[in-house]
Amino acid sequence: MTGGSRGIGRAIVQVLSRAGARVAFIYQSNAAAAEQLVSELAAQQLTVTAHQADVRDKEVADEIIGKLVDGWGKLDILVNNAGIIRDGLLAMMSKEQWHEVIETNLTSVFNFCQAATRPMMSARYGRIINMSSVAAEFGNKGQANYAASKGGVEGFTRCLAKELASRGVTVNGVAPGFIDTDMTAAVRNAAEAEIKKAIPARRLGKPEDVAQAVLFLAGEGAAYITGQVLKVDGGLTLGGF
Repeated sequence: MTGGSRGIGRAIVQVLSRAGARVAFIYQSNAAAAEQLVSELAAQQLTVTAHQADVRDKEVADEIIGKLVDGWGKLDILVNNAGIIRDGLLAMMSKEQWHEVIETNLTSVFNFCQAATRPMMSARYGRIINMSSVAAEFGNKGQANYAASKGGVEGFTRCLAKELASRGVTVNGVAPGFIDTDMTAAVRNAAEAEIKKAIPARRLGKPEDVAQAVLFLAGEGAAYITGQVLKVDGGLTLGGF
């Protein structure tokens, strides 16, 4: 999986490995967090490896997936979780802010899905889960780049689901709402009380809430579910009063 060292990604690594999966995750720069997670799970006799890489690089994606398939003999699950925010009003958004978010959040999904598709099709089995966001549907001021990237992820997910369904490969998305992570800290610190009022569940989500949704979509219980985006948002997007 991509983006596995912190926040939601860290919780997904923990949940999948404790469910019996061998997990390899990619991180961008936080080697200390990645090494701590590997050590934590190794102490529980679980097989987890960390790989530092730039997920925007197609050749890197091909190389990593190829090595994993060669070493394991197969690839059952791919979780695309790598994501960043570079918020700013469009009138002042730089070209770099736009491209960095699109390439990290969306192009990386293309890179790893294309690399994983071939071995999954050959095996006639696979589970691909792409991380989206409720921002893809509802948007937020100052997040045109982020919302566009996640909207792209959802459209990509539906298309790939149609392409791979006959080969036994499911492709789904998970769209978290406000989750208590480092990435959402700035927004939460400014308006956490107001945010909670807008959520019917009256609380922020935990990374584990999202990880459990990923675990379900990766398992046999979701074998007949494909092309769907599961919102994990405490009812935030229901609307109404």
